[in-house]
Amino acid sequence: MTDVRYPFTAIVGMADLRLGLLLNAVSPAVGGVLVRGEKGTAKSTMVRALAGLLPSIAAVDGCRFSCDPAAPDPQCPDGPHTSLGSHERPSQLVELPVGVAEDRIVGSLDLERALAEGVKAYEPGLLAKAHRGVLYIDEVNLLQDHVVDLLLDAAAMGRSYVEREGVSVRHAARFLLVGTMNPEEGELRPQLLDRFGLTVEIAATRDPAERAEVVRRRLAYDADPAGFAARFAAEERELAEHITAARELLPKVELTDVALRQITAVCAAFEVDGLRADIVMARTAVALAAWAGRTEVLEEDVRKAAQLALPHRRRRNPFDAPGLDEEQLDRTLEEHAQPEDPEPEPEGDGPEPEGDGPGPDGEGPDGGPDGGGPDGGGAPEPSDGGTPEASAPEDAEAPAQPPVPAQHPAPARESAPVAAGDPYRTRLFTVRGTGHGAQGRRSPAETSGGHTIRARRPQGPLSRLHLTATLQAAAPHQVARGRDGRALVLHKDDFREQVRQGRESNLVLFVVDASGSMAARQRMTAVKGAVLSLLMDAYQRRDKIGMITFRGAGAELALPPTSSVEVGAARLESLPTGGRTPLAAGLLRAHEVLRVERLRDPNRRPLLVVVTDGRATGGRDALAQSQRAAALFAAQGTASVVLDCESGPVRLGLARTLAGLLGGSAVSLDELRAEGVASLVRENRSASRSVSRSVNRSTTAMRKAA
Repeated sequence: MTDVRYPFTAIVGMADLRLGLLLNAVSPAVGGVLVRGEKGTAKSTMVRALAGLLPSIAAVDGCRFSCDPAAPDPQCPDGPHTSLGSHERPSQLVELPVGVAEDRIVGSLDLERALAEGVKAYEPGLLAKAHRGVLYIDEVNLLQDHVVDLLLDAAAMGRSYVEREGVSVRHAARFLLVGTMNPEEGELRPQLLDRFGLTVEIAATRDPAERAEVVRRRLAYDADPAGFAARFAAEERELAEHITAARELLPKVELTDVALRQITAVCAAFEVDGLRADIVMARTAVALAAWAGRTEVLEEDVRKAAQLALPHRRRRNPFDAPGLDEEQLDRTLEEHAQPEDPEPEPEGDGPEPEGDGPGPDGEGPDGGPDGGGPDGGGAPEPSDGGTPEASAPEDAEAPAQPPVPAQHPAPARESAPVAAGDPYRTRLFTVRGTGHGAQGRRSPAETSGGHTIRARRPQGPLSRLHLTATLQAAAPHQVARGRDGRALVLHKDDFREQVRQGRESNLVLFVVDASGSMAARQRMTAVKGAVLSLLMDAYQRRDKIGMITFRGAGAELALPPTSSVEVGAARLESLPTGGRTPLAAGLLRAHEVLRVERLRDPNRRPLLVVVTDGRATGGRDALAQSQRAAALFAAQGTASVVLDCESGPVRLGLARTLAGLLGGSAVSLDELRAEGVASLVRENRSASRSVSRSVNRSTTAMRKAA
């Protein structure tokens, strides 16, 4: 392995990612950048290369928190800094591993020394190390939510807080935050996405020449890293000098009223939540102007700032992909490109005669787009190659259109995919017992968060001291240990740690019946809407999901277990129906998938969701085979739910029989809705009150009659 970083200027293409990183290097107040892209696109390589371009910093001698000699942190745990001896050092790149613990991020207290010696021994964490440098989080979407919240809070406030067992430590933590992620492995929650200043989407180039150049440079770097870096040394120095110059120019850049109004108008037009987008866009536009060597923000800066700061803030629900309507952006910028008080029209020109169309640019006399539109009085003209129908008179009869044929299944045994119904809030299904899986929001589990339920002897390094239990364990032995001072005499066996109970995420495996018995359009629309609702519930509870479909001759693993619920929603949308009902094949495939997943992640407990009407076809003993397959899950104690899709006046109850064989419960489509359950309870309560009132009235009447 070599310590020579791949040069930033040697990376081919990816202009938006390059610009987003450089803007944050110029102005860390932009708020960092989230890099979204497929695997193998040099995301990590470019981030690591950026650290070599950042200017070196001056740090106070002996300070573990990299305090600036020009403005030392008054709350620095290593302070106060009376003698300000300093030294120059390069900006640091701190990488955060996926499985990092909270104590490693914010730092930890040596609790044994605190109790036994009465001293506050604080060990700084990664946030202190990243101060005035770069904090890089690879696969940020795989971090636990509370860890991401902690990081983003520190990045927003510029300070880290540690509050543990009555000891309070705080220190400065200002850094350039960069996160990378592969959307196929799951999305970040919209609240967390919003905390990143900029987002850049990248993908590997499809140009063979560019791909060849990427491979050529990588092979040259692997063969001789130092020699390869020397080839780009001059370009690296020039880019580093450009960053320094832009930083110096940044305070002199003016954000004009017109540019500010364009920024706020764009954010309002795209209906982003809150005002963080406006602030980020303003800071980004200023950084763009400084990078271009200008002291005034122009419309092109606002446009580019919107393209970097708004796409990830446009998501309205968990299944929306980030994006931005470029036409709407240009239209909004044009509408607010002039000062609020435009110059008065020149006198002497008479009113425009009726019927005059727009000018050569398609605009009215005042520069607006209303000269020849529906309100401008003139006949509209086709634009951008418009068809004759677009400019035909309104009262002209449209040509007769052939009737649209009704949609029927093309082949005899398969129906075209139908759209899913609107999603809704569902009931909460949990796994029985207490687990030990990753933190989430579904089933009870022992976690690092949550409330304390008991104490136990430490299992590994002591991290969450249970103070009361520790004192109780040590108190009976103080005389025998010869205590003669104020400090307790503690032995290692006295320490107890907290056991906390919270909630975990699970693996929700869907087994969906896509056979001909489910092919009725209204029925399949409702079924897909139900599964989509359960997918959204899994997203909100941070579960992994998988999907198996069975129809025709067998079962198919439509979606291997993943954290990307968006992919599951897309697969569900394109799911066709038709053919026989090989229920046993679907259950056996699910059993095999869960067996493999137990080997990969033993702590993640599964929840099986079977979506079917309970019918089984494909042979004489198809139903018996499905019942034997269901017994396998019951024998292993797998938590299961059967979504009963049977409809019609005559029902066989096969789905509920299947649920009993699985050892789980059966829920109809109507019972799946959370509001449906609540309304049922309200109706029962209302009926009970009505009955009580009737009984009371009858009793009163009888008493009066007596």
